[in-house]
Amino acid sequence: MAAVSHRRPTAPEWLRHPLNVPRGPVPYGAVVRGALTTGPLLAVGVATQHVAWGVLAALGALFATVNDRPGTRRTRMVRIGVPACAGALGTLLGVLIAVLVPAGGVADAVWLVPVLAVAGYLSGAASAVGPITSAASLQFLVTLLIGVGLPHHGPVWLGPVLVAVGALWQLVVVSVTLPEPHAEEREAVASVYDALGAVLTAAGTGRGQVARRRLTAAFDTAHAALDHHRGIRRIGQVSAAEWRLRAQLSVATTLGEAAVTLLWEGRPLPAATLDAPARLARAVREAAPCGPIATPHADTPGRRALHRALLSAAEAFDAPAWPVPGPRDRSALRRAFGPLGREYGLRVALCVGACAAVAEVLRPAQWYWLPVTAAFLAKPDLGPLFSRAVSRVLGTVLGVVVFTALEAVLPGSAGAVAAAALGGALIPVAARHFAFQTAALTSIVLALAVVSGTHGASGTRLVDTVLACAIALIVGHLPRIGGRRETVHEHWAAALRAAEAYFAHVVGAPGEEHDERARLRRAAYRALAEARRTVVQAAAELPPAGVASAQWAPALAAVERLVDATTACAVRLEHGRRPLPADDTRRLADALARLAADASARRPTRLVALPTAAELATRCASLADVADQLHVLRNVSVAA
Repeated sequence: MAAVSHRRPTAPEWLRHPLNVPRGPVPYGAVVRGALTTGPLLAVGVATQHVAWGVLAALGALFATVNDRPGTRRTRMVRIGVPACAGALGTLLGVLIAVLVPAGGVADAVWLVPVLAVAGYLSGAASAVGPITSAASLQFLVTLLIGVGLPHHGPVWLGPVLVAVGALWQLVVVSVTLPEPHAEEREAVASVYDALGAVLTAAGTGRGQVARRRLTAAFDTAHAALDHHRGIRRIGQVSAAEWRLRAQLSVATTLGEAAVTLLWEGRPLPAATLDAPARLARAVREAAPCGPIATPHADTPGRRALHRALLSAAEAFDAPAWPVPGPRDRSALRRAFGPLGREYGLRVALCVGACAAVAEVLRPAQWYWLPVTAAFLAKPDLGPLFSRAVSRVLGTVLGVVVFTALEAVLPGSAGAVAAAALGGALIPVAARHFAFQTAALTSIVLALAVVSGTHGASGTRLVDTVLACAIALIVGHLPRIGGRRETVHEHWAAALRAAEAYFAHVVGAPGEEHDERARLRRAAYRALAEARRTVVQAAAELPPAGVASAQWAPALAAVERLVDATTACAVRLEHGRRPLPADDTRRLADALARLAADASARRPTRLVALPTAAELATRCASLADVADQLHVLRNVSVAA
């Protein structure tokens, strides 16, 4: 008799996603910074009887607070500063558009809606470049819409300057309240060594993939802290402490390569060796020597690699060294104007344009709230549309309740100022979920509206939010616009191209250009992480726009194992294994290149005969591992 399954049916991912609230510690420092920005600036404007100035400055501080995410001092400056510049530019263009194309009826909408749709397209296309560009493009679009919709008094340049002043005040607060220089950079590098310890501990246990993904995330965070956004700097301007951290991160890259090889070999390490990453992490945090480090017996390629990497670590922790340069991303325009950018841009353009057209007819006096809401919802990189729409409505209701309560308790403008200060303080905590973030933002926006003299703002905002969410859901799920398959395919193809470039370099220049090999390996793992996040997000879209995560998970896992096998192959070649058989190497490289090219061109893969792992085992164990994963990858990629 067949066994009866008693598993409870689970709700679909698109229904569970809005209810998933991540947990974590409260960032008290960010809470204090949030309370010191939006509310005080609004209070200064009210006290000096320059309410309009205070509202615009508070608006700039509001966006800066949203962009103040965990990171180093320099990374925070870029995450806040770049979107702030985009916000000032958006405000300036909005004011100019308001002067040239005044809004206020159907006739004006004929000219205004196409202009806003073009701005939405550019904002959406820029979202495909990266997170900082996405934040900047969103702030540009929202401030442009507000600049067009709000009444202005004074010269054209005043609004952009005030928005920039609000962001500058947030930057000043951040620079004053953050810890001493390099403290967060040290923590980022130390976290890499903590993750390395988890990978080495997982060797031989079957739990290595999860630990390796956490290691990839730690490397990305550390490189973002040390290598990205440096600008043009002279060598003499970089402190010795920073060069030391870069050298330690460079050594961690070599240790990571050895750790992945040890995962592939599947043999546990002795306890004394497992303690080495913890010693190195402690030395990074304390800026002190690491002391004696136990190295394993070098009886396998992975252990030989770890042995040499630990010796190099001991040297690097005792003396400064030159860092490995970070990778340069030269594909920004290609991503913005490629298939992904076009898809993102079209969705944002149609949602913003449709909301602006409806608002011009139904609510010409305050039309801008609908397209502003659509701008926050429609950008595909921010999350599933249905989940964000539901969260937006619930968060708006909660924000209206909080604001109404404060306004009822405190007299005059005090309630609005208190709501702005409370909302700013809650943004760092509320950023974990879009509903809570919306509640914090709604209380601030209502405070700005009430102080500016808008009556009945709470009910109006609630109705407009529901209407904008409905329009965004309808437009965002139109055929060939709301689907996530194009996004998933694009990231899948990027992961295959990165894996192919890494494998081609390893077999084409074995044992040479270690820095380039490390860069290509990081690029492959980073592309895999992006593809995995995209699949998880696409699975939470409302059908039929989403994709089945079970369909893509095996394919991504196969690419991941292929990159791991390539890393093990590189380490084996570097540590004394015989040269690779040229004919087998060429056939494997050609098959992987064809797989990547077919995925990029969106065409079916033509399978060619390849040697099996059993056939290659007698000639080259390293290539046998790669061939085994390549066979699996070809089979699952056809199904995906």
